[in-house]
Amino acid sequence: MVSLSNDARYARYQRTAWSLKMGELVNIVTPLHLATSRDYLERMMDSKVECMKVAKRYDHEYWDGERRFGYGGYRYIPGRWKPVAEALIDRYKLGNDSSILDIGCGKAFLLYELLKILPDLSVSGIDISSHGLAAAPEIVAPFLQSYRAQDKLPFGGNQFDLVISLGTFHNLRLFELKAALREKERVGRAGYLMLESYRNERELFNLQCWGLTAESFLDVEEWVWLYQHFGYTGDYEFIFFE
Repeated sequence: MVSLSNDARYARYQRTAWSLKMGELVNIVTPLHLATSRDYLERMMDSKVECMKVAKRYDHEYWDGERRFGYGGYRYIPGRWKPVAEALIDRYKLGNDSSILDIGCGKAFLLYELLKILPDLSVSGIDISSHGLAAAPEIVAPFLQSYRAQDKLPFGGNQFDLVISLGTFHNLRLFELKAALREKERVGRAGYLMLESYRNERELFNLQCWGLTAESFLDVEEWVWLYQHFGYTGDYEFIFFE
């Protein structure tokens, strides 16, 4: 059997998505993801099960505690999210009269960066972490709410020009993903979704070592199939643990 290269696999995924009238495979967050180094084996060997239990509370320990429980201190770094914000603005033609929703916004640093570029942009964010929401920049905080992605969202149909979600939906189980994707599709005219995935056994192993909160470990073809099966039509991106 001939093994496909990662580039060949990507080309096949894009052809499949096009045939299903989905959005495009994009490259927006990957450069930022690749800028961080990770010791996969160290995390796997460090009481991984107990660390997962702590991480899934999404409280102080997850955001600002030890690295073994999550981010190890998730703070605003000026300019870090600027390339992502600029890429979103450019791709989706956002202006000061546009509206955006971030599902799983965490501390809302990306929304803050968007507002620094477009001060009159209408922003909204939801997250399940009270600690994350409480730590959001003051200018963004009034536009954030505590909601689960899989629940009925408090927004009207097509209320937002763009609905984004970064690193959240893989934390849901399959039946929750179905509900979350349909809500994301319902409230936005355009969509962008970034998830963790893998293309080979090494990346699967690294992902399983590193992931603390993920519930759905799917390869790229499985995610694309799931998007089509659940009716998601927006753009998508995968980050890999190489």
